[in-house]
Amino acid sequence: MNLLLDTCTFLWLSLQPDRLGSKCRDAIQSPGSTLFLSSVVSWEIGLKHSLGKLDLPVPPRQFIPEARVDHDILPLGLTEEHTFPLADLPSLHKDPFDRLLVCQALEESLTILTPDPLIERYPVRTLW
Repeated sequence: MNLLLDTCTFLWLSLQPDRLGSKCRDAIQSPGSTLFLSSVVSWEIGLKHSLGKLDLPVPPRQFIPEARVDHDILPLGLTEEHTFPLADLPSLHKDPFDRLLVCQALEESLTILTPDPLIERYPVRTLW
């Protein structure tokens, strides 16, 4: 299964793994799973850290790549094609980062690992 981690899932996996749900943990640990982290998540982490809303043990420039390597997570860049579904998404969620993750999941046929009930309302596969 190809899995796209949302921001809180990535942070919890990296810093507080006990906060992950059992289905999420099982999916992450499954030998058939490939994990992806969007540059959108890196953007959100960097922004929150710069605003003092997110404490990290090291700066995002170091934290994100090290955590990706530690957990065997592949990077996923944001492309023009990823943004096209934005025009058709219903306005269920106001968070632009989450809306972009939904678009990437749709375009790349990924399942989003998220506890966010609003994301579940989009026509995208989710797991928690």
